Amino acid sequence: MEEMLSAYADAVRAKDVVAFVGLYTDDVRNFDLWSEWHYDGKDALRGMVAEWFGSLPDDEVVAVRFDDVRTQAGEDVAAVSAFTTFAAESPDGSELRSMNNRLTWVLRKDGDGAWKIAHEHTSAPAGDEGKVQLRR
Repeated sequence: MEEMLSAYADAVRAKDVVAFVGLYTDDVRNFDLWSEWHYDGKDALRGMVAEWFGSLPDDEVVAVRFDDVRTQAGEDVAAVSAFTTFAAESPDGSELRSMNNRLTWVLRKDGDGAWKIAHEHTSAPAGDEGKVQLRR
């Protein structure tokens, strides 16, 4: 699963929509933290990711870090959960801002034996006022 986490972080850093969406199954279901209740299928996910990457300033990259990763794997299906940090970095590598969330993946092997994300759920706890807490 380490390869999957690295590939995810690399695709985000490069703002590479094709590489990012390539990590997912065709019938992926995504429960995202933002705006929509869900994205069903790669085409819906591709649109969201293209919008996300397109909204990022050209001179910034997003570094993704995973903490407390827990994996449970069977032969063809696996689950991964982690705390995730998304940090915007300037060209010199300085952190400009960051946010945390919780990530859960259900993965399954495709016909070639490669792991793909079949379901993704991101979340963050809501405080007393119902405001999402993006800091751990």
